[in-house]
Amino acid sequence: MKKLEKIDLFNFDLENGKQRPYIPLFYQTFGQAIGTAPVVVVNHALTGNSNVTGENGWWNDLIGEEKIIDTNHFTVIAFNIPGNGYDDNFGNLISTYKDFTIRDVARIFWEGLDFLKIEQVFAVIGGSLGGAVAWEMTVLKPNAVQNLIPIATDWKATDWVIANVLIQDQVLNNSDDPIADARLHAMLLYRTPQSINQRFQRSKFNDSSVFQIENWLANHGVKLKNRFRLSAYKLMNHLLKTNDITRNRGDFLAVAKAIQGNIHVVAVDTDYFFIPDENRETVENLKPIKENVFYHEIKSIHGHDAFLIEFEQLAQILSPIFNKQKQKNYVSA
Repeated sequence: MKKLEKIDLFNFDLENGKQRPYIPLFYQTFGQAIGTAPVVVVNHALTGNSNVTGENGWWNDLIGEEKIIDTNHFTVIAFNIPGNGYDDNFGNLISTYKDFTIRDVARIFWEGLDFLKIEQVFAVIGGSLGGAVAWEMTVLKPNAVQNLIPIATDWKATDWVIANVLIQDQVLNNSDDPIADARLHAMLLYRTPQSINQRFQRSKFNDSSVFQIENWLANHGVKLKNRFRLSAYKLMNHLLKTNDITRNRGDFLAVAKAIQGNIHVVAVDTDYFFIPDENRETVENLKPIKENVFYHEIKSIHGHDAFLIEFEQLAQILSPIFNKQKQKNYVSA
């Protein structure tokens, strides 16, 4: 695993008016040295982390040498959302999780980039929670992002998302086995009935009375419990409901109009969490006021998690964006 780096942030003012005296911001960089190549910021999803490529990298199919986000041509930076537990230090977990919003996280990431003396980024990309942070980062600095690429996400928390965040929060605060139980509900939300039914077909586990689907869900719960902290899960889940780039700013079109870079909205046609209709509406509303907004759709039986499964489709969508920049690099080299 690439070594974790740390930036110390002091006296950080949260959106709710409270101040955090100290926030350690952990991150990893991949590819070219900072200052020598275009920068790609990759934001992780709810249970993800900054380890985007290499050993145990969660986006190895897309990021690396000679891959779509080619580390021979880009500087890739991935921050850990503070409190996600990836630094394995209990002292850095955040128990007051309801104090934080996605806007706070986006501001923290920009402070990290400022510390690294990065003023412009070629792309900010992320799936699910990471994509929501990408929206907010771009609104905070609408002239600093050349390509916003939010995948399987939205610029706001819909009532459906808020409702599911509440269910997860109730499980996390009331269950005897909170992480495992919350994961059972989440996994079904992230997939579709068709995906589940096609995969398991009512089969039993080792000729026992246990169905394969039950065993599969239980294993996901145990795996997450072994690598994820309860307070981290509560924080990441809570952040989803705070997603709203218009909060205290004005209507969506006024806020989004200020974004100067390209906006590539990527939805999944079967996503039950961040439904594609909302993303199609976002793009249709933007087109009359913004020429460089594009809609892409992943076709998949798997639902929300397709952004972690359908790599070939995602690579085809991203290829024109990142290859165009590589060609520019060759010309200027």
